[in-house]
Amino acid sequence: MERKEELISELDLVVFDMAGTTVRASDQVPAAFQEAFEQVGVTLSDGEIQSVRGRSKREAISELLTRHLNAEDERRLGRGVYSDFQRILIERYEEHGVEPVDGADETFAWLKTQNVKVALSTGFDRAVADLLIQMIGWDKSMEVVVCNEDVARGRPAPYLIFRAMERTGCECIHRVAAVGDTVSDLQAAFNAGVGWNIGVLSGAHSETQLKSCPHSEIIASVKELPSVFK
Repeated sequence: MERKEELISELDLVVFDMAGTTVRASDQVPAAFQEAFEQVGVTLSDGEIQSVRGRSKREAISELLTRHLNAEDERRLGRGVYSDFQRILIERYEEHGVEPVDGADETFAWLKTQNVKVALSTGFDRAVADLLIQMIGWDKSMEVVVCNEDVARGRPAPYLIFRAMERTGCECIHRVAAVGDTVSDLQAAFNAGVGWNIGVLSGAHSETQLKSCPHSEIIASVKELPSVFK
């Protein structure tokens, strides 16, 4: 069995999800979904919202609308619902504030001491991602942030990971780790073929849900990530 101290030498890049993985998610995202959909007369169940966590928010809203409305109404209302969702979410983050998950900053710093590159990926659009990064204070230190509109399809498609590789100059998928808190995160990492597909229990989905997906490790939070490699 390969010794853990040798594993870090085989790692070039870690791609972290944002909300629920490196950013404290709280209940802002589910609340924004509920409020935006209520404005068009649709009440979402908690289970419906949970089922699309980790996904591109545009794609998630389109899918949820098709469950409740006909195709014509989905096309007519979709853009407005997404716009309302994004506005509500930004307002809630600005009102309630946002913090990193415990240990995120320390884990980023440790990876950099090991010459491992760090990237963030998210199903949010750039406006929300930039707001979160600025509020936390990562705008000066986080070089690569890949957002929903940077790729053709969001999770569970693997393109966010591939774009992070492209932007960091990482060429080998087997030297990449992906870390996320949802089923969609793990599915995307599996579809990409990463060397390490790591779930964390700090966000939207439970240990049972995450263990139902292909994975390398399930850990409590990103604070424990260094222990996977040392």
